[in-house]
Amino acid sequence: MDIVITYVNGLDPVWQQEYAQHTNTPILEKRFRDWGTLKYLFRGIEKNMSFIRKVHLVVSGESQVPEWVNRENVNVVLHSDIIPAEHLPTFCSNTIELHLHRIDGLDEEFLYFNDDIFPMLPSEPTDFFRDGKGIIGINCHLFAADMFKRICRNSDRAARKALGRRSPWWFLRPQHICAPMLRSVNNQVYEMLKDDILATLTPTRTERNITQYLFTNYLFLQGRIIPRRQPRRHFSVGIASAEKITSYLLNPDRRLVCINDVKLSECRYDKMRAALLEAFERALPERSKFEVAE
Repeated sequence: MDIVITYVNGLDPVWQQEYAQHTNTPILEKRFRDWGTLKYLFRGIEKNMSFIRKVHLVVSGESQVPEWVNRENVNVVLHSDIIPAEHLPTFCSNTIELHLHRIDGLDEEFLYFNDDIFPMLPSEPTDFFRDGKGIIGINCHLFAADMFKRICRNSDRAARKALGRRSPWWFLRPQHICAPMLRSVNNQVYEMLKDDILATLTPTRTERNITQYLFTNYLFLQGRIIPRRQPRRHFSVGIASAEKITSYLLNPDRRLVCINDVKLSECRYDKMRAALLEAFERALPERSKFEVAE
């Protein structure tokens, strides 16, 4: 199976200029801020997921590719390679995620990783797919009280529409972890709902968006998801202390860890970033094949 990673460096001046030219939305730091931890995601993949065939890094443009990325072992995918030109540029993760299945050469079974999820302990292919079925936890929600939940509800309703089913008053949301996907199914659903999907694509996040949960929910409703939660630890940098997170990185007890960004003061961000980089370097010190040699 393959891994697809979406990445953005909000400190890139080329990206910042393009963002300012095409949107009126202030840059949301917690969504676009670069923590410098991407290389440790790659190191975690090499050390703990040796069964991965290929890693694809999806970015908006060449200026977004970190200088340390070894393109011989990382397939760099630009937004223009997979997203229709009339919907570019985009700064909306939902728009990007709905087109991942269009990556040239992508394996049928693939895992979608956000850049805040890190493999910390060894795993096996059967931890993510078994007998052609993906493995992920599925949550049920009654209320859509904020924008994100409303987008989740949109996605669940779209999945049911693709299956010709009526939507109940509750909705499903997959666990926030790497998502198991089947390329052919994503393509099938996209084509069935193409007009609906294209109508929701926006440069920045809005309440009418559909997210990649569309594909996972569709698989689940088809009986092609094993609803079992992926073992993982979740930390919010706004709640957990730097000491708590770094202590865990050095002594993990779950295969995966998610370190979620939130709004922080510049001082707290600098302190947390330095602590995480030091801990990751101690936990994953060996340069991976995805990095160029110094």
